[in-house]
Amino acid sequence: MKKAIFTLGFLFLSLVLALAQNSQFPSQVWHKGNIYLNDGTTISGLIKYDLDNNLVQLQTETVDTFTASNVANFEIYDEIFGGIRKFYSLPYAINGQYETPTFFEVLTEGTDIALLCREYIATDTRGMNNWGPVGMNPFWGPQTYSGYRLAFNYYFFKNGKMELYSLKRKDLFAMLPGYDEEIDLFMRKNRLEHDKRGDLLRITAYYNDLHN
Repeated sequence: MKKAIFTLGFLFLSLVLALAQNSQFPSQVWHKGNIYLNDGTTISGLIKYDLDNNLVQLQTETVDTFTASNVANFEIYDEIFGGIRKFYSLPYAINGQYETPTFFEVLTEGTDIALLCREYIATDTRGMNNWGPVGMNPFWGPQTYSGYRLAFNYYFFKNGKMELYSLKRKDLFAMLPGYDEEIDLFMRKNRLEHDKRGDLLRITAYYNDLHN
């Protein structure tokens, strides 16, 4: 009986912890992963990232903090929304002044064009909406929590240059030139939007297939 009670108590505690973690955004929890430093060293453990400040932390026996200047790239397994996510340190002028090493998540890449993003937590001005618990795998974003939502800035990397995407349909075709009719048909056929994470990933991957 005591063993059964202990087992039930353990399962309940595990459920509570899982629910607590699932009420947080990916940047607020620790993930299993690897950090690849600029000197060629690879370190593994639990990872937490802070894109606002371009920092990544590694938890082993202690907690070590690395800046985007020290890191070539890092990868995590996102247990909340599923899937391996990869981030690279690339030079970019976030405030339009001087380029500094900046973390970007790579969503898809081809020979000539890559789609990257930077996430941030935004106030949900629409109020508590009715998003369902769709996972980021990596096609969808997570649901809204307590009046906040996960939002993204998207960037196209091409010709050795990073370009911020305005989320306007006409600018998407400008970013992916040469196949307007094919892309338009692909979007209509698959009911894809020009401003959604998973849809942009599919559109860019399709463009790279056409371009190659």
